[in-house]
Amino acid sequence: MGRQTASGSKLACEPALEKLAGAMSNAQKVVVATGAGVSAESGIPTFRDKQSGLWAKYRPEDLATPEAFRRQPSTVWDWYQWRRTRLASVNPNPGHYALAKLEGLLPALTLITQNVDGLHAAAGSNRIIELHGNIRRNRCSREGIVSNWNPVETASPPACTRCGANLRPDVVWFGEGLDPAVLDAAFNASAQCDVFISVGTSAVVEPAASLARIAMGNGAMVAEINPQKTPLTNDAAIFIAGKSGEVLPRVLQLLLVNLG
Repeated sequence: MGRQTASGSKLACEPALEKLAGAMSNAQKVVVATGAGVSAESGIPTFRDKQSGLWAKYRPEDLATPEAFRRQPSTVWDWYQWRRTRLASVNPNPGHYALAKLEGLLPALTLITQNVDGLHAAAGSNRIIELHGNIRRNRCSREGIVSNWNPVETASPPACTRCGANLRPDVVWFGEGLDPAVLDAAFNASAQCDVFISVGTSAVVEPAASLARIAMGNGAMVAEINPQKTPLTNDAAIFIAGKSGEVLPRVLQLLLVNLG
């Protein structure tokens, strides 16, 4: 059977959704890769959206770099504090919750995300590979030791309690490589899965964009859920044009029916 496509809000009976739910119910290992589109449905601006307020004159690309942190550590830290404060009022959306429930139903579901907001964990997902880190954590700029972010911290930036170096957000900045162990885990999970689902991602940013190709090359069925087509769309076995918060709960419903 060729590639199947579903679109619109009434998706429960679409053949593409039934095919995806059927493949998931028979799979031993499923990988779901999420991008900024999933977070955007919770009201989180994508990284390159225009800044607001005091930060309107800055580009994210000028702040999220090691060089910027060395030159202006207080400015970079305060920007991340502002972003963290905004996150405090943001909640997971139905797509996040559906993924957490799917994790409990399937033999093995690994969630790989490019998002740093921590909303997957907040929704209840446990098997998460965070490619770009997590804004809700800090990391020592000298020793790399990770610690929890303290919302009441007043220093800008605070000092590591071990060595006195500046703490920084535990995220991957422009010009930095991904953690090799994290990247290996993502590559391995993608190479070993039976079903790979790309959700809310542009399928352009590397190395995350390669994960679907790795899965495909090892025989996995690849599905894409996204409001717009991407470079992955034509090669995916299934393309479902829609928001993750609408599509994933329906996939969950169909899977529950299949599992009886």
